[in-house]
Amino acid sequence: MSATLRFGEGNLQYDAQGRLRHLLSIEGLRERELLQILDTAESFLSIANRSVKKTPTLRGRTIVNLFFENSTRTRSTFELAAKRLSADVLNIAVGTSSASKGESLMDTVDNLVAMQVDGFVIRHPEAGAAHLVVRHLGDSVLVVNAGDGQHAHPTQALLDVFTIRRLAGPIEDRVVAIVGDVLHSRVARSQIHALSILGCPEIRVIGPSTLVPEALSALGVHVYHDLRAGLRGVDVICALRLQRERMVSHRLPSLDEFHGRFGLTPERLRWADPGALVLHPGPMNRGVEIASEVADGAQAVILQQVAHGLAVRMAVLAILAGAAGGE
Repeated sequence: MSATLRFGEGNLQYDAQGRLRHLLSIEGLRERELLQILDTAESFLSIANRSVKKTPTLRGRTIVNLFFENSTRTRSTFELAAKRLSADVLNIAVGTSSASKGESLMDTVDNLVAMQVDGFVIRHPEAGAAHLVVRHLGDSVLVVNAGDGQHAHPTQALLDVFTIRRLAGPIEDRVVAIVGDVLHSRVARSQIHALSILGCPEIRVIGPSTLVPEALSALGVHVYHDLRAGLRGVDVICALRLQRERMVSHRLPSLDEFHGRFGLTPERLRWADPGALVLHPGPMNRGVEIASEVADGAQAVILQQVAHGLAVRMAVLAILAGAAGGE
């Protein structure tokens, strides 16, 4: 990917009329778009309780899930979100597609656009992939970044702040701690931007110095390398997966040592405020960043995150499709 790509270019996400057309990152979005997505997601939550779990919002549209990395929650919720909006969905198995024979990303999307598809949901191991697709295609189709390298995962951050707002109360009154492998986490970066835009008064990042660089303080967060101190007075804890597959060098002596210092256990959970919520983007490494007793405990809202993610992704697709001309 181009080394000169500027990830903060919010104008790529808007059409010529200033309406949100693509979702590439949280950075560069305006507060009103974040609130529009969250409020629209609220209206979609009730669809899950209907006997017929569909709305005609995207009838006649075709959405392509183009995933170059493995995924369970993100891919399945995007597929289900599009189907509940009455869209046709095409899932591309990249491992068995022409991409496995050397076809470029741009050639892949060009061939799919030639089939008159209306949007792409893209996950790619290289940072900036979705941005480059938008640069290549313009506003002819909508593009959602479903995770690109270590850069961004905007819909995960949106479902996280949706969960916080719904279950913990106003974000502008909450103290939020992000714990674990922040260095390799696209989720953490997107969470920090979303929480900041929505007025969270204090965002903390907690972990070993090898996984939580001090430079993050430039984003306005408070950096802690001691779990007990970092959890004091916290209302919401976002535990991150230890991403061993992205570590190019040994940044931890052992998984046991990480769990011994930074793993979220029932005893350590008591260091936070009583009733503090526990979130996790998944997949979880039980016994590493989070103990099973916490993951399955009363303060964990991990399964609620999954349910909320479906509504949030429905909202994102509906809003972006609306920017192209509405229903």
